[in-house]
Amino acid sequence: MSINEDDWELINDDGFVYKRLKRHNQTPTFSQPPPPPDPLAQAQAQRKRKKTILLNLKNKYQKEISQWEHLSNTLTALQNKPPVTVPLVVQNQSGVGSPESSSDNGFRELADKVLAQLEAQEATINEVSRLCDTVEALCDAEEQRLKEPLFDLPIWEPSCEELMTSLQTEE
Repeated sequence: MSINEDDWELINDDGFVYKRLKRHNQTPTFSQPPPPPDPLAQAQAQRKRKKTILLNLKNKYQKEISQWEHLSNTLTALQNKPPVTVPLVVQNQSGVGSPESSSDNGFRELADKVLAQLEAQEATINEVSRLCDTVEALCDAEEQRLKEPLFDLPIWEPSCEELMTSLQTEE
């Protein structure tokens, strides 16, 4: 490819005159700027985005409220539940048994009654413990959700250079 005299152009840059090769127009020419977007369509799209975001947020909060209501109802049911009592079995003693066996049976019945009450209390404690675990899991999830934006900050970057570049790009 030989360079002809026609391939050069004369440039005057504030009194400094020089020749340079002509540039062939490689960038596409824009005959007209693109038409401006329709404001009505933009407004509708923005309303649609807002609506979907709000619906997602509403569903999230309704789910969380239903979980708390379930936990509250379960706890209320536990509080309203009457304590389990074992009915006393009255034995007909017609003087056939000896006094030692009747007092032994009385102690046995009392021990059975206390044992039944302890088992009922254990069941209640296990239920409350399970509810506490559920509430703790919900609180931990919320805490993680709140902490996540703090951990994503550029201040935690491993090197100073990365921190400086992230601070410069945010300006």
